[in-house]
Amino acid sequence: GFASPARRPAPGGAVPPGAQPPAVPAAPPVALPEADPVEEAEAAARAAGSLDALRAALDAFAHCELKRGARNLVFSDGVPGARVMLIGEAPGRDEDREGRPFVGRAGQLLDRMLAAIGLSRADSVYITNVLPWRPPNNRDPLPAEIAMMRPFLRRHVELAAPEIVVLVGNHACQAVLDRKGITRLRGTWAEAYGRPALPVFHPAYLLRTPAAKREAWADLLDINARLGART
Repeated sequence: GFASPARRPAPGGAVPPGAQPPAVPAAPPVALPEADPVEEAEAAARAAGSLDALRAALDAFAHCELKRGARNLVFSDGVPGARVMLIGEAPGRDEDREGRPFVGRAGQLLDRMLAAIGLSRADSVYITNVLPWRPPNNRDPLPAEIAMMRPFLRRHVELAAPEIVVLVGNHACQAVLDRKGITRLRGTWAEAYGRPALPVFHPAYLLRTPAAKREAWADLLDINARLGART
């Protein structure tokens, strides 16, 4: 075999065979700054130049735990570039399974409501949600989840470029207007990302509270009038 080279005595005295040299004190660990999910969301959303790119950016976004438990990314439905854009809350079981927003009982009611003023997702509305992934057990969105998704939502509206935004339910109002209390907010136009925005009751609420349908009808007529004024 190979002969091992003769050991040279270490400067300042030999280290006995098998002994460890004196330990050099370790430098204190440098804590790497943790990525800020909201800042990363803002950067990813800003870089998206099209709806397809925004969908890909959401799909690649690793900071939202909801993604792990969801079956599908629920990005949108309807016609990009439509005059009316609806923003709902979050996917439920049916939406998670199909990968489209508003497809359960509440979605069917929403379609009937839109049809009453001559609108449909087939040709005249575009629909998304604040959260693109289903929260476990259909729980409410958490403030941290809304904060992470807000930059993507803003960019979604900018890229879809609707004339009117309809905020469907409390959580859409919280995410876009930073206000809650849908019974107070509904029926009064606000501004969302430089566009007129109308808060309306969520159709799931209307299924539970049929008496509120009268106010919901008034809001639909208001949307119709606003569209008519802009034709």
